[in-house]
Amino acid sequence: MLITHDTRCALDTVVDLVNTAPEEDGTPDGLPDVAALEDFVGNHEISDVGVLSEFDLSAVRKIRGRFASVFAAPEARAAAALINDLVAAAGTTPQLTDHDGYDWHVHYFAPGASVADHLAADCGMALAFFVVAGEQERLRRCEAPDCRRAFVDLSRNRSRRYCDSRTCGNRLHVAAYRARRKEAAG
Repeated sequence: MLITHDTRCALDTVVDLVNTAPEEDGTPDGLPDVAALEDFVGNHEISDVGVLSEFDLSAVRKIRGRFASVFAAPEARAAAALINDLVAAAGTTPQLTDHDGYDWHVHYFAPGASVADHLAADCGMALAFFVVAGEQERLRRCEAPDCRRAFVDLSRNRSRRYCDSRTCGNRLHVAAYRARRKEAAG
């Protein structure tokens, strides 16, 4: 599957957005205030969003939950319905652009769109490409029992199980190794 630069940026953004949600284990909200939203927008180089407000923060938190539902969708039809709703509500207006030193690419958000509509349109379309390509199963949650972070499995053979092999994956492998040694020692 060919993934363009802007699609990859949108995928990274949607994964990071979903992973800002507070978890049941007490992990705090990664977007607690407008300043955190401003940092998120700056770190992800989201263009044309203007001055952000509490209204924007509330709207982004709502679409964050809707994106989380896409990652939890049991099959492509359910994911497609969720994505269609997100993109339609954003008032998608595809347009070619070549700003900030990037070659031609497509923005899906309407000019002057809110940050929430911008994210819903661009990130929603990036996820839509995965459903269209029959790759919805690549939109995953970490399989570590104490982690539910979202990620996109871009491995060649669709075998990635953890959000980060250096943390979650390694921790589980070490725990399994120690359990085997303990069992062997009797």
